[in-house]
Amino acid sequence: MDPRLLRHANAARAFIGASVVLGVINGLLVIAQAWLIAVIVSGAFDGRGVSQLRGALVALLAVVAGRAAVAWGAEVVSGRSAPRVKSQLRSALLSRLLLDPGAASGPGTGAVATLAGRGIDALDAYYSLYLPQLLLAVIVPLAVILALLAADWISGVIVAVTLPLIPVFMGLVGATTRDRTEAQARILERLAGHFLDVTSGLPTLKVFGAAKRQTEVIAEVADRHRLATLATLRVTFLSSLTLELLSTISVAIVAVAVGLRLLAGDLDFRTALFVLVIAPEAYLPLRNLAANYHASADGVSAAQRVFALLEAPTAPRGQRVDIPDPSTAELAVQELTVSYSDRARPALDGVSLTVTPGEIVALTGASGCGKSTLLSVILGFTRPAAGSVRIGDADLALLDPDAWRARVAWLPQRPQLFAGSIADNIRLARPGAGDDAVTRAATDAGLAEMVRLRRGGLAAAVGDGGSPLSAGERQRVALARLFLRDAPLLLLDEPTANLDGATEDEVLDAVARLMQGRTAIVVAHRPALVALADTVIDLTSIAVPA
Repeated sequence: MDPRLLRHANAARAFIGASVVLGVINGLLVIAQAWLIAVIVSGAFDGRGVSQLRGALVALLAVVAGRAAVAWGAEVVSGRSAPRVKSQLRSALLSRLLLDPGAASGPGTGAVATLAGRGIDALDAYYSLYLPQLLLAVIVPLAVILALLAADWISGVIVAVTLPLIPVFMGLVGATTRDRTEAQARILERLAGHFLDVTSGLPTLKVFGAAKRQTEVIAEVADRHRLATLATLRVTFLSSLTLELLSTISVAIVAVAVGLRLLAGDLDFRTALFVLVIAPEAYLPLRNLAANYHASADGVSAAQRVFALLEAPTAPRGQRVDIPDPSTAELAVQELTVSYSDRARPALDGVSLTVTPGEIVALTGASGCGKSTLLSVILGFTRPAAGSVRIGDADLALLDPDAWRARVAWLPQRPQLFAGSIADNIRLARPGAGDDAVTRAATDAGLAEMVRLRRGGLAAAVGDGGSPLSAGERQRVALARLFLRDAPLLLLDEPTANLDGATEDEVLDAVARLMQGRTAIVVAHRPALVALADTVIDLTSIAVPA
């Protein structure tokens, strides 16, 4: 049992306590059931009738019913706890990523998405199967050994000596299973990341005729995942066979010893029968534990990767909430250097620039010279290796990120739209905004004609990703968010990228209206967008290309 599940998921604590209680009750009922069976069978062989054994039969029926109730209770507890624990882990993971968006850059976006979805879902088997059986595997064998020592110490010693062999083999097999499961998970994450990249870049791939090649690559990665899954299943079946054989041999040793002593007259029939009935119960919880371990291996592996993200050191978070107003304060970038672990050269190296209040600055330069990285630093998503960004007299690193971002409006290259209405997507910039404010923002962004022609207007539904809106319409919905946000500092990352000429002109008109009276930093490649700027800075001349 990983103790971090108790620290990161409070719902697990009550479940652990309830499982311990149910495990103790089940262990006592197992012993009582074996003893009652021995009493009833030996009594029948001694010539006792049903009327004489009625009390033992009623007690046995009560014990069987009690074990069924305990098993039902364990299922109910695990069934209710697993969803709450998964919800807490997902919330903790998403909070961690919101607190430090750069945390996902290590494993990759596709890997994190797989982990938060399918990975955490695999914890169902951990809570409903493995964790309850883990407690039973400790409580029941110990109770059985104590009962055997009290009834027949020789049988108790045999079970106590052979029982530890099962955990030893479980450990050897479990290490192999863990390695196989982690390899399988890595292949699945690689597949998810590659599929995400292909999906986002599909238009470009089709333009260059490379889409069919990616189909072959995805099929190849999927085939590797299939082979890894089958290899894991092979280990699972072999380990189950090994443990079954080991427990069968151990029970056979007990049975032979009991049989020989029973024939010699050194053991009475009732005690011998009790030992034979209860001895397999000492090994059964461990055998079930091994089977449930394989069923929950994916969940355990996923939980460990979640904890690795949750416990990774976070960048220092500023606390200052009295943010200088970007409409009156100067933004200064001083000797800024940004490096990435997967790149030999820094993305930015000693970059310095100044943006005065109300100035529109266009960042130009070759791809990879650090334009988007600079915006990411200003947003607080990326921590520089050296240098600083200052707004007025305040260092950006000392400001509370949420308070700072409330003063900033950001438009990425590919704005994300979510399933809902057009108005819902615009209102993301200011959730409490009224319908009139949303309508004005849509009009300012040039959406009036589209809203008029579309059935439902702003209430028209869009799918995840913005379908069925065109690229230009999606861009203007994103611009409407910025109009609604009404922030004094604008960060625009190629707002006219991937647009045709006519649509670009319409978006440029909206961008020009948006930048009036505001400070803006625009990443620009196209001349029409650069022409809107007061100052043009070529980062290629002051930054080292990545």
